[in-house]
Amino acid sequence: MTVARFAPHPARRAAIVTGASSGIGAATARALAAAGHPVVLAARRTERLAELAAELSASGAEAVALPLDLADPAAIDAFAAAADAALGPIEVLVSNAAAFGLGRALEVDPEEFAAIVTVNLSNTARLVARVSGPMCARGRGDLVFVTSDVTRAPRPMMAAYVASKSGMEGYVRALQMELEGSGVRASVVRPGPTLTEMGYSWDPAETTTAIEEWERWGLARHDTFLRPEAVADAVVFAVSARRGVHVQSIEVQPEAPAPAVPEEGAAP
Repeated sequence: MTVARFAPHPARRAAIVTGASSGIGAATARALAAAGHPVVLAARRTERLAELAAELSASGAEAVALPLDLADPAAIDAFAAAADAALGPIEVLVSNAAAFGLGRALEVDPEEFAAIVTVNLSNTARLVARVSGPMCARGRGDLVFVTSDVTRAPRPMMAAYVASKSGMEGYVRALQMELEGSGVRASVVRPGPTLTEMGYSWDPAETTTAIEEWERWGLARHDTFLRPEAVADAVVFAVSARRGVHVQSIEVQPEAPAPAVPEEGAAP
């Protein structure tokens, strides 16, 4: 993949991408590598990470795969130290990994609800704290959080995910105020429906119910999806902004299908 319109930064800016084994995370890792960033690939599926690391290395990029389970606080601390040792100092963190589940708010198992919020919010904040300290000490860095348009338009059957991503955006807003003047920027990239592996393992009947609910509330206006690369472009745009510019948030939505244009001479 080539991201030609983003020029590599003259300084070496190592980046961590969580959830890098597929979808938006993998696309973002490729885009950052194409823009000249050494990349630490983080996820639970280590075999996929190894394949992506080999692909990026073969293209001439610096890439290393490290396991990360955001449900495990000890694993987060170990990962942060290993990432810095492997390609550090880390100057970019793309927080993309997320847990997800379908179910009505009053019917979801409380433990499952708590687990989603822990991964998507509490333990993500733990990773940020571990990585951002050295950035602040150097006076330079970028923290990019991939959230979701459910923060703007909540969807039924997704209460835990909505709560965690809404909480994350509130966290980032507070972080932006606290980091002002530090040289470390915090940005939100908020994608709409994106074609990833999320949802492949859902129960078909429950998925059908969810889609019917979204349509009933006007939340599925057309069936076009973003490609992961579109979200990756937004991440790289935020990270590549020149110093003195803070891209605080970007929302990326799939464009609705254009109406078919009749061929010249065809009957109306």
